Amino acid sequence: MKGRVLRFVAPRRVGYAVVDVLPPADGELLVRTRWSGISGGTELLAYRGELDPDSARDETISSLGGRFEYPFAYGYSCVGEVVTSHDDDVPEGAAAFAFHPHQDLFTVRGTDAVIIDQVDGRIATLFPLVETALQVSLDAGPRLEEPVVILGLGPVGILTAALLDRAGAEVVGVDPREDRREAAILFGIPAVNVSEIGAVVERLTSGAGVPLVVDATGHPPALARALELLRHEGEVLVCSWYGTKDVSLPLGREFHRRRLQIRSTQVSTIPTHLAGKWDVQRRRRVATRLLTELPLKLLTTHDVAFDRAAEAYAALDRGDAGLMHVALRY
Repeated sequence: MKGRVLRFVAPRRVGYAVVDVLPPADGELLVRTRWSGISGGTELLAYRGELDPDSARDETISSLGGRFEYPFAYGYSCVGEVVTSHDDDVPEGAAAFAFHPHQDLFTVRGTDAVIIDQVDGRIATLFPLVETALQVSLDAGPRLEEPVVILGLGPVGILTAALLDRAGAEVVGVDPREDRREAAILFGIPAVNVSEIGAVVERLTSGAGVPLVVDATGHPPALARALELLRHEGEVLVCSWYGTKDVSLPLGREFHRRRLQIRSTQVSTIPTHLAGKWDVQRRRRVATRLLTELPLKLLTTHDVAFDRAAEAYAALDRGDAGLMHVALRY
């Protein structure tokens, strides 16, 4: 069998290649793709050439081996129909989400797939973003009745804000783009411009600062701004991957005297302190349920034919107004 895969061939250039598709072995599935989602985070860095070519793509997902060396296939949000199943837990004909690059027909381990029969296929392309936001909210810890600032209102920022809001935090979103602030407000999240957040934090906390800022901007200067918003012993949780961008931080007197903290969050693994309560399978079950509980259609703003993927990446790269999430249609 043959499949057609999208590949990154140079910075800001994508192309296609015909590849062999092996019949599924024990524990594997053959999937025909209907949709695949494009990530505005790591995948956009890959498109722009802003990832270290010596970095591994993702050692935790079988279909994402290798490194970011051109040409390479990347992506991790395919939704399609199971044509053939050699996994006893997955019936043929099932609708499945799979962590796999953009490809019209592929074989994947059953453990890298999630059955989403009750979810619209376009909505299901948001699964990895929902799972990421869930992990960010878990890493944020209990924040009941605490003010929390979310910097960056792309899909992951909005979803993180929504989950922290559900958990009882007093969330404020921040983004320079009016369309993203409007999207957050439709999600029920108060949102302000970057120029306004200082005054908002001053009012909410009587000048003390917030205990937590989540950086979901992908924009290095935002991290320095996040530090300014924190109270004594406050924390910035960084879910952005900056790639090869340089980051300059003010780590002088205020950083040290106020005992500020900067911590990373990442979805590939479960942190040790949560391992007694959470594992990847539980997180995926919860993320699947959230696909039907959150108003995700608000984020599914654009879709483009698989054959015209270059247009989708260019629009995402430009930051076209109104674009929140773009998917390829097969």
